[in-house]
Amino acid sequence: MTTHQQHIKFIWDIADLLRGPYRPPQYERVMLPMTVLRRFDSVLENSKSDVLQEFESLKVRYKGEIPPSILSSKLEKITGQKFYNTSPFTFEKLKGAPDSIAQDLVSYINGFSPNVRRIFEYFDFEKEIFAMNDANILYLIVSEFAKVNLHPSLVSNRDMGLIFENLIRRFNELANETAGDHFTPREIIKLMVNLLFVDDDKFLRDKYHLRKILDPTCGTGGMLSEAKNYLKQNNSDIILLTYGQEYNKRAYATAASDLLIKGRSSDKVGKYEQAEGEIKFGDTLTEDQFEDDTFDYLIANPPFGVDWKKQKPQIDRDKTGRFEAGLPRVNDGALLFLQHMISKFEPYEPKNKKFGSRLAIVFSGSPMFSGGAGSGESDIRKWIIENDWLEGIIALPEQMFYNTGINTYIWVLTNRKSKNRKGKIQLFDAREFYIQMRKSQGSKRRKIGEGEVDDGIIHVMEPNQIAEIITEYGQFDNTTNAKLFDNEDFGFTRVTVERPLRLKYQMTAERKLAFLDACPHLLDDVQTIDKKLGQEILMDWNKVLKDIKKISEQKWSARELVIFRNVFTDKDPEAAKVQKGKNDFEADADLREFENVPLKIDIDTYFKNEVLPFAPDAWTDRSKDKVGYEINFNRYFFKNAENRSLKVINKELSEIEKEILELLNN
Repeated sequence: MTTHQQHIKFIWDIADLLRGPYRPPQYERVMLPMTVLRRFDSVLENSKSDVLQEFESLKVRYKGEIPPSILSSKLEKITGQKFYNTSPFTFEKLKGAPDSIAQDLVSYINGFSPNVRRIFEYFDFEKEIFAMNDANILYLIVSEFAKVNLHPSLVSNRDMGLIFENLIRRFNELANETAGDHFTPREIIKLMVNLLFVDDDKFLRDKYHLRKILDPTCGTGGMLSEAKNYLKQNNSDIILLTYGQEYNKRAYATAASDLLIKGRSSDKVGKYEQAEGEIKFGDTLTEDQFEDDTFDYLIANPPFGVDWKKQKPQIDRDKTGRFEAGLPRVNDGALLFLQHMISKFEPYEPKNKKFGSRLAIVFSGSPMFSGGAGSGESDIRKWIIENDWLEGIIALPEQMFYNTGINTYIWVLTNRKSKNRKGKIQLFDAREFYIQMRKSQGSKRRKIGEGEVDDGIIHVMEPNQIAEIITEYGQFDNTTNAKLFDNEDFGFTRVTVERPLRLKYQMTAERKLAFLDACPHLLDDVQTIDKKLGQEILMDWNKVLKDIKKISEQKWSARELVIFRNVFTDKDPEAAKVQKGKNDFEADADLREFENVPLKIDIDTYFKNEVLPFAPDAWTDRSKDKVGYEINFNRYFFKNAENRSLKVINKELSEIEKEILELLNN
């Protein structure tokens, strides 16, 4: 067992001590901040005395009012890290006073630099400290963690990252009833990261490149960590700065901890010093914490079906900025997150050493087809596809997430498509690429095989289905699982098809009374019309209208004519068409229909072949044309179910009849 595996096992053993006051899904409230705290304590161990000495010296020099910039500059230089602690306490010293351990631990945390204190505030850890103290387990937990030596000489930054990532994953899996809010299964993250870099072979071979990646809904930071690990495995000479934003306080604290806990190295890659990036807190839709930044890569799993009604007033004000393409319905903000990510694209200007961006995002099926032409969703799809940004969509197996079994899809977008992909969209059906899990976790019953898996405790071999998907996707060819389409294949024009209004006229005593209730001053005209036209059914309203205008002794208003028509006419398919002009007819709103004509088909030809044979009197109102886009994934991968034989069906019916009889007899 490796060193990091031993530490993972030891920390998990400590977690068992929480049983009773805490349920397993609640262990993370204690174990993640305690692991972070112990790592910080170990990292600062060698410089502790020098930091305290410098701190006292600065207090004297500045008479207790040390400028924050001076304090951080001096102490971070001593620690060699992006954080420090001015408290005299350490984990060993905390063990010296069992009766005051809660107050001492709080004092120790408050001695950290502001960036670390902020993390523990978002962990809401002080509350847990006193809860453990009340349950008489705080001293035991601190004492056990003091035995876990996480000093960098024993646990490298890389191994510490593996330990922390493993704990995050496993604690989130314990809390699988809510994990979907901020946690994506590991194999889906791996697949997304592979898709991000699938066409970047040259970049992965080059040396001393600096790239940036953003996850605007980063949760606990798993996607950013996996992207960084992927590049380290493929080219350790590349620097990938990881940036994230998260609005869930505990998830934010975990992601920010992960970034700090891996430490800062003095090693250099080419001209660049090793660096990490930054995690910021806030609602991405209303508080863009990276407003003026662009990124080389973007990755996200925004919450499915998130309601953005509360954010609507602020989002409406940003319609000319990030959300210029349109706004989806307020009950699903998925496409808002996608627009936000596109707004972070690096321009593709090779002459200016700007090489564009790639993006991978997880969606439910809704963003592909919800909303008709002219709706916010359709306009966003239109904007994306007509800008040639959509590279591909990959359908994932069902039952892949912890809190939902719905169909999910990975969208891949880029503003630097390779030459052969320009004007094309690839759909990939990966719904059969899965293995059944030995033990279900919430709604998650399946996973995509990863090949060799080391989760810190066990080592297993699985079929490498991720590699199979990536290989076939990268071939960019029509196969059993992959199909290629032109961008226009997903577009259509919503054409308004009108049919003429046909009205018949009849005067009756009841109708006359109803009309005179509304227009009593027209009694004489109505009596004359009744006498002239009679009370027979007349099938041509146009002729009736001409007669009325001749008969009326005074000029009727438009409102009065409308009331007359509404009272004395009925629709009849055998009646004459109601004229608006010499060769123009009034449309019947009840007969109005809409045809979605594919962009590649001529509308006039379509109308002639598909509409006129069934409605010879129809016409199109082209002034109402709307162009829309939708992607009906199942249409392109539909498989006919094999018909069962009559013999098999009869056998099944007989078995059902027997079961029914047995139930009735019991």
